[in-house]
Amino acid sequence: MSLFKQGRYSGYLRPISYIIDLIIINGIAVLYLLRGNDPFIFLIVISLSWFLISIYARFYEVYRYTRPVNILSLIVQQFVLFILVVFAFSGLYHELHIYPRPIVKYTLLCFLFIVIFKFTIFYLLQKYRTSFGGNYRTTVIIGFNKKTLALDNFFNKNPEYGYLHKKTFNLKNKTHSLEECFQYVLREGIDEIYCSISELSNVQIADIVHFSDNNLKILKFIPDSKEIYSKKLKYEYYDYIPILTLRNIPLEDSVNTFIKRGFDIVFSCLVIIFLLSWLTPLIAILIKLESKGPVFFKQSRNGFNYKEFDCYKFRSMMPNTDAHCNQATRGDQRVTKVGKFIRKTSIDELPQFFNVLFGDMSVVGPRPHMVSHTTIFAKKIDKFMVRHFVKPGITGLAQTSGFRGEVETDKDIIGRVKYDIFYIENWSLLLDIKIIIQTFANAVKGEDKAY
Repeated sequence: MSLFKQGRYSGYLRPISYIIDLIIINGIAVLYLLRGNDPFIFLIVISLSWFLISIYARFYEVYRYTRPVNILSLIVQQFVLFILVVFAFSGLYHELHIYPRPIVKYTLLCFLFIVIFKFTIFYLLQKYRTSFGGNYRTTVIIGFNKKTLALDNFFNKNPEYGYLHKKTFNLKNKTHSLEECFQYVLREGIDEIYCSISELSNVQIADIVHFSDNNLKILKFIPDSKEIYSKKLKYEYYDYIPILTLRNIPLEDSVNTFIKRGFDIVFSCLVIIFLLSWLTPLIAILIKLESKGPVFFKQSRNGFNYKEFDCYKFRSMMPNTDAHCNQATRGDQRVTKVGKFIRKTSIDELPQFFNVLFGDMSVVGPRPHMVSHTTIFAKKIDKFMVRHFVKPGITGLAQTSGFRGEVETDKDIIGRVKYDIFYIENWSLLLDIKIIIQTFANAVKGEDKAY
């Protein structure tokens, strides 16, 4: 029985990253931000804050299989919280004379240097694994099916991730036995064991878990076709009882809610002050010149927790009794000439930034539907109601992925729900910013379904 860990990877990478990051944020603070002030208290506070924020945000939980976009998302989240701490500190210690503009420049400098450092280490490690065969982990797979073959192929075709795949064991038709597998793992000093759940009985799973625990081997499972195993499950303990949560929603976390709400308030205020303040009178004049009726169109829609709210838009149609029941269709005669332009450029949606400011909506989220449509879709479209776990948005991932506008077939709403659920389960501030940029680009070039 092996009692020693055989993994060929360094346990010093994370502590080294901590140290270098602290050197960066403290060094730049002394050289740029403080300049002559006694730095002791400031450096202690920001170092401790950085450490605590990194634990909360899992900033240093970057693994060999982590995607670059996820690393960037971690960095953005870390620095959003960090700049709030620095601002709070500067407000408490006026004698240091730390002002907002230098704080922003200081944070951006730290962000730049840490991005460079983190990605340099990430890509140097990949190069080291590919060119020199170092920093690798040996693996075996138990099970023989499409998913295990795909994993085998991934290991062999992506040496930069640092996995050296040794063998795949086929338990079907007694081609191999678990005992053979265990002996091979011990003999070859295997680091990680991957098992296909669909090919193992409960007794076999228990035997593999027992073997892995007693021999300090990392054990991972490949989910079968059952939907529950493919979910991003949240694992918690109630006292000593393990509990799995089927759907993990990042925006249920109070800190994430605070970050998103803060972003919504700042962004909506900027749009209202610098865009709507002068654009609204112009649009109002054009709307009034073409047709009689109100400038703004108010419609009841379902939002967070299915609660109804009044959603505002610039009026783009002739006043009609069907507006609250029927969506605009291609070539819709109700749409005015001004309406065609503001719908094509999404200008008609801009008043919803007041909804964002009031707290009924968010800048990014699942698009809210008319109450009558929500009732219909909730009955016929599986998981449609999941969209109401978060606030609705002016734009969303579904809209930037080709599912905006009129629902012509069930395929349209099914696709919209799929992207909305992905957004809900994978929210990040970086994803919000990406969706906003894509929305702006689409508005400039015009979209086929913007009618």
